[in-house]
Amino acid sequence: MRLLIIGSKGFIGSHCMAVLNAHHTVYGCDVVTDYVSANYFQIDATNADYKEVFKAQQFDICINCSGAASVPDSFIHPFRDFSLNTLNVVKMLEAVKEVQPGCKFINLSSAAVYGNPVTLPITENTPVLPLSPYGLHKKQAEEIVKEYAAFFDIQTCSLRLFSVFGPGLRKQLFWDLHTKIIQSDHIKLWGTGNESRDFIYVEDVVNAISCVIEKADFKGECINISDGIETSIKSVVELFQQVHFKSFDFTFDGQQSPGYPVNWRADVSKLQSLGFKSTISLEQGLQKYIAWLQQEEK
Repeated sequence: MRLLIIGSKGFIGSHCMAVLNAHHTVYGCDVVTDYVSANYFQIDATNADYKEVFKAQQFDICINCSGAASVPDSFIHPFRDFSLNTLNVVKMLEAVKEVQPGCKFINLSSAAVYGNPVTLPITENTPVLPLSPYGLHKKQAEEIVKEYAAFFDIQTCSLRLFSVFGPGLRKQLFWDLHTKIIQSDHIKLWGTGNESRDFIYVEDVVNAISCVIEKADFKGECINISDGIETSIKSVVELFQQVHFKSFDFTFDGQQSPGYPVNWRADVSKLQSLGFKSTISLEQGLQKYIAWLQQEEK
């Protein structure tokens, strides 16, 4: 199959390019200049014209890995976040509808749409109550994805990614931990340590996307993407402490950051019904991530 990955220079997009290229003909699309790659489309960062991309090449699948991915920044620049996470999805789907209506569309959403769920694990039917502009804009994008499936017969689905990590990620908990450790042996973290997340290694995300490509219904549905294992922040920092190449100790400040949920654990039965099995544990993933960090330090 011919795959188009929009946001191919980003964290998840670049891993999709590397892994999916072994089984498909993969084309990249991003705002970054690339004079080397043959199958690559550069688009305007301020006024992307996706129709031109779809006119240039036939695709079986379009995977949208683009967008902003910062909860704090969405409070500071809400319109920018809306433009990248919601408005651009409309532009992509309009291009699909008008130029290649037979192309399936996969939109990478976020577990941020759930906010603070009342019960765990979180199923796809759990009420969505976002805590941030970022989460709300991802929710709006999901509604647009459903709209194009329901009213225009475009084959679509949204993937609700939980806490993705791996080589190339220069933000969020593990990157923040590393940057603080490099500066000091004694670090302070927000929260109490009892907060929890459901982590998934980036290559397993790509494996999940492969399962979706092969077996999903593409009727506008949402699918949780994670390992289905709840881990407290204190526990994961202790694990990071064991495998990091520099020793450190840590404390928590007891403060809650606006826009962030307290506890997360995904129900991944729908994903597993598509054939997904996690292949990389949290500890194995952290070892790979820290090996990458060591390479970056050289």
